[in-house]
This record gives sequence, C-alpha cells and structure tokens, in this order.
Amino acid sequence: MESSQKAWELENAVKLVDPHRDALYAYDEAEQKAISSAKPWKSDPHHFKNVRISAVALLKMVMHARSGGSIEIMGLMQGKIAGDTFVVTDAFRLPVEGTETRVNAGAEADEYSANYLQSCRDSGRMENAVGWYHSHPGYGCWLSGIDVQTQKLQQTFQDPFLAVVIDPDRTISAGKVEIGAFRTFPESYKPPNSGGGDEYQTIPLNKIEDFGAHASQYYSLEVSHYKSSLDSYLLEMLWNKYWVSTLSQSPLFTNREYASKQMLDLSQKIKNAETSLKAQARGGPKAAAKDTQLEKIVRDSNKIVGEEITGLLAGDVKAKLFNGLGASNVEEQVRREQQAA
Repeated sequence: MESSQKAWELENAVKLVDPHRDALYAYDEAEQKAISSAKPWKSDPHHFKNVRISAVALLKMVMHARSGGSIEIMGLMQGKIAGDTFVVTDAFRLPVEGTETRVNAGAEADEYSANYLQSCRDSGRMENAVGWYHSHPGYGCWLSGIDVQTQKLQQTFQDPFLAVVIDPDRTISAGKVEIGAFRTFPESYKPPNSGGGDEYQTIPLNKIEDFGAHASQYYSLEVSHYKSSLDSYLLEMLWNKYWVSTLSQSPLFTNREYASKQMLDLSQKIKNAETSLKAQARGGPKAAAKDTQLEKIVRDSNKIVGEEITGLLAGDVKAKLFNGLGASNVEEQVRREQQAA
C-alpha cells in the first residue's frame, strides 16, 4: 500500500518542499496586491514560465476529470503568484454542462465560484482563483479554439490567470498524470517561429485541424508538483481507503475503449501516410527529412505497445502475488495438522 503511494509520487515527481504543513501556503495579501499592481506580465508575454501544483490539488483535478468519463469537466484552481510561477494550492469543481468536445460555464457556475471563494475567505483562506482546469478525454493536453477564446477572456478581466488541461484516459494508460498548463498571447503579439512543421500531430486526426489553427496563439508552462506534511497526511488517508481498488483494477480493462480508439486512429494515420508516400512516388511534393509522418507513427505505435505491455506485466505480477494465496494457506494448515496427528 505504501509502495503504491510512493510509486505514484515518484512517477509525478511530487516533492516534499518543506516539513511544515504551511509550505508554500503562506499567503501575503499585500505582496499579491503589489504584484497585481505592477503587472509584469503586461510587458513580457512569456513572463510566467512555471506552475507548481500541490499533490492534493492534482489528485482532486485528476479524480474530477476521471469521473467525467468521455465528457469534458471544468473547475477552478486557487493559489498565488510567486515571481514567474503560479503556485496552485487547491482546486474545486464547477457545476457546468459538458459534452465530449467542450464545456459551457454559465451563470450558475459563476455564482457558485463567487460563493465558494467568499466562503473560503470567511474561513481564513485568502487565496484567489488563479486559473481554470478542464479535461480532454483521450486527445491530449492542448488548447482548442474555444479554450483559447476562454483563456483570452479570463486574461483580459482576471489576469494573472492560467489554463490547465488534463487527459484522464492517457493518465490511466500511462500511470502518470497527463497534464499541461498554458497562457495565451496578446492579440498584437506574434510569437517567433510560429509556423512550420508537417500536418501530422500526436493527437487524434479529428482534432488536428483545430490544434493546428490555434497552436501559435498560446504557450506552455513547466509543471511541477509539491506536497507539505498536511498533503502527506491527506494522501495517506486516501491510500488507506482506496488501496484495494487500486490493486484490483487494470488499465487494460478500465481503459479498453480508449485503447481501441488509439488503434483505430493509428490505422487511419498509417493510411494517410501511405497515400502521401504514393503521391511522392508519382512526383508529388517531398516531405521534410526530419520528423516525417512515418517516424511519428512509429513513436506513437511504440507508445501504445509500451502501455499495453506495462498493463499485461502488472496483471501478471498481481496474479503471481495473489492468485492461490488463500489455497496455499489452507494447504499449509492441513500439513501442520497432519504432522501434529
């Protein structure tokens, strides 16, 4: 049980930054107001470079994303600003209406978030909302056109603000949280080297057009995770409650629909690559030597194979450890009784 918790923390690089329960949680209201007044991000579109997310906030967001299944979910993150870093201390769900491709936050969600944040302040927790998170079930961590517009709107009226995307399906398959953090550029800003690259992406084919049309309008931040002694206590309580479920589940069964979609998408990409190669053979435009479609397909297929092998090995280890465990105990008891007789 303890080893599984340690493995989760190791996979997601969760570090104990301070032995005290208030590590990175101390909120200086005057300091935050001074940062908001200075607005250093206005003069530098790349001002924010890092995000530090507490282990409990990360777990809340992943569990929320997983509970949505194939439907996108949405929530808000609380925290503060420290130099060029967003520090996320907590997260909470929003009552939103989601579909398989988007989430709609209406007036009910706005009222709920305002009341929730006010109740936090009334109880002494002064952290502001520093960003929003939502899920992309099975199609990676990036911002769609709707996401870009939502984030631009938030940065216009609530800056500093952050967008976080979690893929619950890839998280289950990989055993590591698939997460991305993003900020959009101002309308007047043109990032260097914004174009180029071939049409192939390591995302589903039905999302490539949306991804390619908006990829130059935002940038990603480096994501790291931390925990305090309070986080350690909460994580231990969660593992004590859910360790049986963790051991009994297999990603091959719980995530088989996602695995099937991956294989179908990969087969379509192979067909598209074959068509491109035939066009080249007939005298069409030649592909770039670096990062060709086939090379990316090979990397994607190796990733799928690796995840499947990991799931099979995990199941085999569990079977060897636990199958027949009760029977062997019974046999040992019978043997002892026979010797005693």
